[in-house]
Amino acid sequence: MSKRLQVILDDAELTEIQATAQKQRMTVAEWVRQALRSARRSVSEGRADKKIESIRASARHEFPTADIDQMLSEIERGYTSVDSG
Repeated sequence: MSKRLQVILDDAELTEIQATAQKQRMTVAEWVRQALRSARRSVSEGRADKKIESIRASARHEFPTADIDQMLSEIERGYTSVDSG
């Protein structure tokens, strides 16, 4: 189902949009639809780029790791040394 969107523009801005649409041989409505689609894509892509960069930044770090049983044992020893200290 289609919906109507009303946007209020000043005369100068509307004139510029009309001229731009005419140069591209399209109606103002089609030009606006394409502009909105393009704007939505750029916003969506930006979020994905940020997520990918965060993953890449995380992968550049090196942290100590060990077998899970060894790590749990070391954690428990840390707790008991604090309690007895």
